[in-house]
Amino acid sequence: METKLWMSPLKSSPPNTFPLFMSYKSRFHEKPNPSRKPHLSLYVKPSDESSFWGQNSILEPSKLDWGNNWKIHAPFYPIRAAVKRRKELPFDNVIQRDKKLKLVLKIRKILVSQPDRTMALREMGRYRWELGLQKKRRFIALLKKFPAVFEIVEEGAYLLKFKLTPEAERLYLEELKLRNEMEDLLVLKLRKLLMMSLEKRILLEKIAHLRNDLGLPLEFRDTICHRYPQYFKVVRTDEGPALELTHWEPKLAVSAAELSEEENCAKELEDKNLIIDRPMRFNRVKLPKGLNLSKGEMRRISEFRDMPYISPYSDFSELRSGTPEKEKHACGVVHEILSLTVEKRTLVDHLTHFREEFRFSQQLRGMLIRHPDMFYVSLKGDRDSVFLREAYRDSQLIDKDRLLLIKEKMRSLVAVPRFPKRGAQKVIRDGEGDNDGLENEIADHEGEEFSDIDNVIGDEFR
Repeated sequence: METKLWMSPLKSSPPNTFPLFMSYKSRFHEKPNPSRKPHLSLYVKPSDESSFWGQNSILEPSKLDWGNNWKIHAPFYPIRAAVKRRKELPFDNVIQRDKKLKLVLKIRKILVSQPDRTMALREMGRYRWELGLQKKRRFIALLKKFPAVFEIVEEGAYLLKFKLTPEAERLYLEELKLRNEMEDLLVLKLRKLLMMSLEKRILLEKIAHLRNDLGLPLEFRDTICHRYPQYFKVVRTDEGPALELTHWEPKLAVSAAELSEEENCAKELEDKNLIIDRPMRFNRVKLPKGLNLSKGEMRRISEFRDMPYISPYSDFSELRSGTPEKEKHACGVVHEILSLTVEKRTLVDHLTHFREEFRFSQQLRGMLIRHPDMFYVSLKGDRDSVFLREAYRDSQLIDKDRLLLIKEKMRSLVAVPRFPKRGAQKVIRDGEGDNDGLENEIADHEGEEFSDIDNVIGDEFR
């Protein structure tokens, strides 16, 4: 680079210029390009010529772009779980096979709220948002997709109604009867849920999120919550009505993990015919087949499992957030909540509603992924679901609740096609569903069009 030097008298110099300056060709004098993103690059280069930037650290001019509005963009790295999530099809298929059943149960919930459990098609338009149907579709075509569940009745020339089929009606009444018989078990679940909370009090609005998962009836707020004042009571808070525990039962303060561990120890002693007193360890859950973890991940899981077990019913007010002990307790709480559910699974969003009651971390989903030996997080469906791994064998529950058996019967009715294929069995056994043809027979209701309908109906039920 050629450098030139000029000397000019002070008198002839402009007031805002220097008498001595250097002029040379440099890209600092080039016109800035606004299309380029300003970026500042600082790198380390072996050099002994400059000490201003520190030892062996210089600012590279070629990486500078000066503009009118330039900023330094620092890279942002989100917080990631220590264990990478692995996709497992058996659990994801559980979510996939319930897509049609979920929609049918929503329609049935609306239908049974009617006085005689019969409803006109024209009135269904008011429930589009509740059913998740954003586009205008013809409900008669939707109902005809499930001929074993809904029956369409014509009253007059322009009035169509629908109701449950005799088989679906029988299952609904059987479910109501079973819920009344198992009310004691539902009260037990509510008591255990309250015993795990910090203040032994939970808002009814939050409990309602777990209503279906726990098997609670629709009107549990007005029935169960007021029938047992010896166990709990409804109190008023600034955030709304809450259910508060009135009696602590020490016999109930035993988690499902502790009971399972005691049974395993007793079984091993019986098999080996040994009489040895040894401390209980909460590390007998084996990793699933096909879950390949790195050595670092295996070490972290082993260290976590070797920690002393902290009961979810113990006092955790002194546990500090972010400590391994607090995470051990949080995993125990989630494990116990999933053990209380009918299908040993729930939505991750449902658990996040209880952050205040159980002092869950803000990264609850990441905590669940960090422990693949206990939980599996599925991304299928509209929202993420978490499974209790030890309760499943492939995609089937090991121990099935009586409510779940009725649900499987309902799933078999939903799977009955409108036009069965030639040679196909018309009767589907209880508990067996058309899982393989679930996606082919009906797409997710959010993306399909229901257009076949008699021209005489018009748009009266839209």
